[in-house]
Amino acid sequence: MAEKVTVSIPHKLGKEEAARRIKRGFAAAREKGGGMMNFADETWSGDQVTFNVTMLGQSAAGTIDIHDDHVVIDVTLPWLLAKMAEQAKVLIEKQGNRLLLEKK
Repeated sequence: MAEKVTVSIPHKLGKEEAARRIKRGFAAAREKGGGMMNFADETWSGDQVTFNVTMLGQSAAGTIDIHDDHVVIDVTLPWLLAKMAEQAKVLIEKQGNRLLLEKK
């Protein structure tokens, strides 16, 4: 059974800067490629991005909603990856904090 992982990351960047950093993060992930996670696509609509990612040969879909002071990341993991939901949540939080909280 699929499992939804939700992570909320606070920031003090405003929507525009948060979106810029997230776009840069997607670009860097695509350039790096070939790792444990591969981003297949991303579609922006206002302050939301919908994306697909492949992990360990399994596809997962997600969204990122960008707000003035936080972002909400939702990823629906297929049943095979659902057993790793807690590890996925930690990874998402770590990468999100790296993108949004480090000084750039």
